[in-house]
Amino acid sequence: MSAQTDTSNDWLYTISSKKSVLDLNFKEIWRYRDLLFLFVKRDVITQYKQTILGPLWYLIQPLFTSIIFTLIFNNLAAIPTGEGIPSFLFNLAGITSWNYFSACLTGTSDTFKKNQGIFGKVYFPRVIMPLSVVFSNLLKFGIQLLVFVCFYCYFVFFTDTAGQAVPQMAILLLPALIAFMGLFGLGFGMIISSMTTKYRDLTFLVGFGVQLLMYASAVMYPLSYFKEKVPEYAWLVEYNPMTTIIELFRFMTLGIGDFSVSKFMYAGVVSTVFFLIGLIIFNKTEKSFIDTV
Repeated sequence: MSAQTDTSNDWLYTISSKKSVLDLNFKEIWRYRDLLFLFVKRDVITQYKQTILGPLWYLIQPLFTSIIFTLIFNNLAAIPTGEGIPSFLFNLAGITSWNYFSACLTGTSDTFKKNQGIFGKVYFPRVIMPLSVVFSNLLKFGIQLLVFVCFYCYFVFFTDTAGQAVPQMAILLLPALIAFMGLFGLGFGMIISSMTTKYRDLTFLVGFGVQLLMYASAVMYPLSYFKEKVPEYAWLVEYNPMTTIIELFRFMTLGIGDFSVSKFMYAGVVSTVFFLIGLIIFNKTEKSFIDTV
């Protein structure tokens, strides 16, 4: 459903199910910005409400995951990080960038099911709901990025193990790379959310699938190492958009790997295409989902 200004009579809006498949009415979303802010606030506050540690979980999860990855993949499996980069810092960079994408994906993958009650009672632009998830996770990403910066400063100024970990000029493009993560997660999540209105099995596959995707996204190993060890299957990881995004993030912040305009454009184009496909399916599903969810 969409709300359109009607100048032919005294009605302010006409609510109709007729809308473009690519409809993303920024003017209407801006009009409901207070609602968007409330949903963001709700997501941030309620997630760890009545927990002992509260927002500290934003810090604990990436830190403990990085420690485990360092012990298992770098110490036991002896996977090199390359160019003398501390293994913990290498893993923390990958997990920090991965967490934002995965949080956006899982948070938006059950939009229709989780909000069927409010969707059936009141009108507002439905896309506000998944957008609120992306923005609330952006705050969490900011906190985890700050933790990454703090550990980077520790390795550089208080130890002699920082190696060649030097941020590159390409870090100026980091805001755009973060936008690619959000768009990719949002688009992918809207596709899954739309499909779960009919196929409930996908709900059980999301968590499992995200875990598998993490291992295929070069989170805990450099892409060059995978190419060297398993060259015949390297294309599966190399053409994964999240692999490109994580590799670019590591290059921008640590100076490892390489940067190219083609890789950056590839990440941007794929993320945008996924978002547009997700938006088309989302807009089509919202017209009739209440009958099937």
